[in-house]
Amino acid sequence: MSTYQRIVLASRPTAEVQPEHFRLETVEIPAIQDGQLLVRNQYLSLDPYMRGRMSTNKSYAAPQALNETMIGGTVGVVLESKHPKFAVGDTVVGTLGWTEVAVSDGTMLRKVDTTHIPASAYLGAVGMPGMTAWYGLNQIMAPKAGETVVVSAASGAVGSVVGQLAKLKGCRVVGIAGGAEKCAYVVKELGFDACVDYKAGKLAVDLEAATPDGIDAIFENVGGAVFDAALARTNAFGRVAVCGWIAGYNGEPTPLENARFILTNRLTLRGFIVSEQPEFWPQGLAELGSLVATGKLTFRESVADGLASAPEAFIGLLKGRNFGKQLVKLT
Repeated sequence: MSTYQRIVLASRPTAEVQPEHFRLETVEIPAIQDGQLLVRNQYLSLDPYMRGRMSTNKSYAAPQALNETMIGGTVGVVLESKHPKFAVGDTVVGTLGWTEVAVSDGTMLRKVDTTHIPASAYLGAVGMPGMTAWYGLNQIMAPKAGETVVVSAASGAVGSVVGQLAKLKGCRVVGIAGGAEKCAYVVKELGFDACVDYKAGKLAVDLEAATPDGIDAIFENVGGAVFDAALARTNAFGRVAVCGWIAGYNGEPTPLENARFILTNRLTLRGFIVSEQPEFWPQGLAELGSLVATGKLTFRESVADGLASAPEAFIGLLKGRNFGKQLVKLT
């Protein structure tokens, strides 16, 4: 194998992402230097944050460069190594992007054990999405047993973990998801106490019925009308972890009519980026790994086949077509 394929950002979307914003390229495999290793990726992680990186708007991270490999989490196997900490055959997790093969100097790369945890899980429940759930729940929401926790995008890679962790803490957990199938999965397989289908057209009424004692903590992935409905149900001194705002990723306005409850209910509201909390990762990943390995934390994956499928899979993710963690399988 002398060449590999990668996907680069060809142009920046100003509204919805389209396939033409990406370009598939064939590239020569470079020779590695001392201190480097060559990785063949097995899975790519597709995540909503990538939409923000495609824009030049001010954000918490630099924009994705045009004509460069699209950013993204990866898990793969070391093919060749001139790095003292990595050997051929090691399974490694990193952020090598939408590419079949990548050269790394080992920075932000870690070896993982796939004996009891599937490689793909290191991009989901035991990876960045899982850590996002773990951090937002434990460090911001800090729910107590008996409290009511609401999770939007509840069937997704992050929301599904939040709800299961909250159940393990003895909370009443209510999800919000799109469609009867996703809501059934959230309740029957993930163990949430209830799930509100926002597509049913009765979001406020259904959420009120599902939270008879109000809401003590919110894990917010969506924003817009979904967040607005949850704000109206909050109890005094509620806590809100703002993880995502997918309702506004294409630039649409997302006004909040119930923002006054932030004041009247004395809410604590905090946005966060989990990559900025490295000191918590060892503890969080250890707990998540143990829960997955022992079957106490379950997850679901949507897997697209082949690198060329990544753009359409990503577009589907932004439209809520995926079920659980969205991955691309490369090998």
